[in-house]
This record gives sequence, C-alpha cells and structure tokens, in this order.
Amino acid sequence: MGIEIMNGPSVTGGGERVGGGGGGGGEEMEEGEGSGGSNPSPLGLRDNEYAVLRDVIAQYHTHETPPDHCSSIVVQRVNARVDLVWSVVSRFDKPQTYKHFIRSCTMTGDGGVGSVREVSVVSGLPATTSTERLEVLDPANHAISFRVLGGEHRLRNYHSVTTLNEFTESARTWTVVLESYVVDIPEGNTKEDTCMFADTVVRCNLQSLAQVSEHLQRDRERHGPLPPLPRRR
Repeated sequence: MGIEIMNGPSVTGGGERVGGGGGGGGEEMEEGEGSGGSNPSPLGLRDNEYAVLRDVIAQYHTHETPPDHCSSIVVQRVNARVDLVWSVVSRFDKPQTYKHFIRSCTMTGDGGVGSVREVSVVSGLPATTSTERLEVLDPANHAISFRVLGGEHRLRNYHSVTTLNEFTESARTWTVVLESYVVDIPEGNTKEDTCMFADTVVRCNLQSLAQVSEHLQRDRERHGPLPPLPRRR
C-alpha cells in the first residue's frame, strides 16, 4: 500500500520481455512458462506466481501510456529471501551496488521519500549523468519507485516501479522481482526501439541484483545473518 500508479493499459514493449539468468544470477524465465495447461500465465510467470502477482501487477505496474511514451515490465526470479533482496533494492543512496552502469552516486535527503540522487554513468553508454527522486519507499509491501528529473541521457521523464514478492514451495524459497516503467519516446525514435533500449538496461540491472542477492543468501546460509549496511547520516 501507499503507492500511487497511473491506471490504464500496459504496453510490454513489443513482447513480454522477462529477465534472464545470465552470469549465474537468478533463474531464466521463458515466455509462457507455467505449470501446464493450454493457457500459460503471462510474462513467463508460473501459475502459482501469477495467482499472487495478478493483483500486484494491476495495482503497481499498470500504467497509462500516452502516444509519445512507452511502457514495459521486466520480471526476474531471485533465489534469495525477500528481505535480502529488499536490503539491496531499498538503498536509494547506493544504486551502484547492483546497477553496474552507475559509476558513482551522491544523495541529498535522508534516504526516504523525496530524497534526490545524482548518479554518474560509466563511459561507453549514451548517458553521463541522471538526477532522480525517490517517489515511494514501502517496506511493508516491498515496493519502491523513483522518477528521473533530469540529466544527460536518453530516458526522459522515466518513472520506474519495482516490487518484490516471496514464494516458498517444497522447502525452496525465491523472490520474484517485477520492474515496470514509463518513459518518453525521444524524437526520431520508435516505441519499439525505446522499449528495447530501456528493457536492456533494466534486465541487466535485475540480473545483477539476482547475483548480489544470491551471494548474500549463500553468506547467510554459511555464516548466519549479516549486519545491515550502515545507513547514510
């Protein structure tokens, strides 16, 4: 609860793109994967996952998309408990922990809603800086949202929402991460090209998130719970 999202039809960017498990992080999700039957669940979700996430998608990830915008949702399974994944995702002041396109980050604010961060991007990308504001930080529902305010990059008026949901089955526990966004289509670009670029960035970030979170999970299983990272003062 506590997150406001625009209502309307969702555009999945020219196809139901899902996060893969490249580099050993997470679990690759195939489109239409389910537990059987002639009507597989969308977004590569299993039937038991979609039964839970249907309402999450409707509440948090359904965006009104004007003609000059595009919207998509990317999905990633992470073989770690939700609290560990959240400990990484919720650090608005340290996105470079798992977003490897970010070289550095400075933040004004206490890390809560309204905080603004300035990020510098690694060389070789069509971007140098981004200014971003934290819109939602909801630990109870494991939901976080930010909006891009400016910077030198292609993703104008980018608005992202990320949710985490934990599942347990046959003594196995995993977290499904959903990340959706709305962004302007730059002049001279198509909706498909814009979504493909943004999806690629999001997918790489979520694969890295899976790797970082699963490393934390292995450390917990070997050594017990780790102390939390120090908060910015």
